Amino acid sequence: MTLTVMSVGDLVVDEPDPASFFAPVRDTLRRGDVVIGHVEVPHSTSTAQVSTDVPAPPADPAALPAIADAGFHIVTLAGNHVYDVGDQGVADTIKYATQAGLATAGAGMNLDEARRPAVVERGGLRVGVLSYNCVGPRESWAGSAKPGCAPIKVLTHYELDHASPGGPPTVYTFADPGHLERMAADVAALRERADIVLVSLHKGVGHTPAALAMYEKPVARAAVDAGAHAVFAHHAHIMRGIEMYRGAPIYHGLGNFVTVTHALTPAPGADDDRAAWARRRVELYGFAPDPDMPYYPFHPESRNTAIATCRFDGSGLVSAGFVPCWIDDAGRPVPLGDGEDGRRVAAYIERITRQAGLNAEFGWDGDEVVLRG
Repeated sequence: MTLTVMSVGDLVVDEPDPASFFAPVRDTLRRGDVVIGHVEVPHSTSTAQVSTDVPAPPADPAALPAIADAGFHIVTLAGNHVYDVGDQGVADTIKYATQAGLATAGAGMNLDEARRPAVVERGGLRVGVLSYNCVGPRESWAGSAKPGCAPIKVLTHYELDHASPGGPPTVYTFADPGHLERMAADVAALRERADIVLVSLHKGVGHTPAALAMYEKPVARAAVDAGAHAVFAHHAHIMRGIEMYRGAPIYHGLGNFVTVTHALTPAPGADDDRAAWARRRVELYGFAPDPDMPYYPFHPESRNTAIATCRFDGSGLVSAGFVPCWIDDAGRPVPLGDGEDGRRVAAYIERITRQAGLNAEFGWDGDEVVLRG
C-alpha cells in the first residue's frame, strides 16, 4: 500500500462561514490519507489576553469542525500564539479539536503532553507527528506544570563585524543543544512505535521573502538525522524553499493556507494595539496589506502557496512534491494544475528555493510538482 500524506502551512480561520474558505480545495485535500495543518491561534471562548507579542484574539471553536470537514486529520499547535489566552486557551483548543475529530500535537497542559505525538493508522501503517515552536515568546512554552507548546529554544547573537558603529550587525542564530537533544529523543522514541515519523516546526522570519535564518536548516536537518521521514514548517506567513536531505524532504515554510482574520487590521482612525502593529509591520517588513482584502493582512507574495504531498510505503518515502495553490481574492487557497497559473506559482517556489541555496529540483507529474535532489 502507498499512503499519501498532505501538509499545509498556517490556518487562521477567524471569519464567518469558515467552511466556505475551504470550498475550492476540499476535493484535493480529501485525496490525502493523512492531512496535516497548523492551527495558529487558540480556539476558545475566553477573552483573557496573556501574550501581546502581536495582537491575536482567540478564534471561534466552531471553526475547528470546518477544518475537519475540509479533510484534515491532524493539527499541530506548537506556535507563538497558542498561549495568547492562557491556560484555558490551550485546554479549549485541544478539547474542541478533539471533539471535531482532529488529533493534536505540540501543545498540552504540561511539557510532557506537549511533546506527545499525534499518531494515526492507515492501511496498517502508523503515522506519527511531532510539533515544536522555535520562535517564542517564552510565555508560550509549556513547563513541567504549565500549559503551552513544545519549544525549541533559539539563541540570537548580534555582532558588529565592520568599522561602522551603529551600523547593521550580522545576526547569528543557534538552537539550544539541549532542546535539540530532546527533539531527537522524541523522534527516536516515535520511530519505535510508528512506521512514518513527521516533524512540524514553527520557525523562520515572518513576512520576508526567501530568507532562512541561520538556525533553520540545522534544526530541520537534526530532525531528519534523528529519524524523521519529512519535515514541514510554517510561521513566516510566506512560502520558503524546499530541500532534500538524506532522502527526506524538508519544506522550510509552507506559508499561509486559510488565514483569514480582521484581528490585525485596524479600524479607520484607530489608535490601539492593532494600529500600532500595522505601523510597525511597515517598518519591519516593508509592506502594507492589500486594502481590498482587510481579512488577509499579509505580504502580497504570500498568496503563492502549496500543499506538500509525500507518499510512503512500508519501506519509507516513495515520492515527495507539492500541489501549487493561489490564495484568491476571497482568501481561499485554490489548487492549480499544470497550466499557466500553476507553473507561475511553481516557478516562484523554485526561485525562492534557489535564493536560499537549497537543493531541491522540480518537475511535473500530472497536476503535481515532484521533487528531486
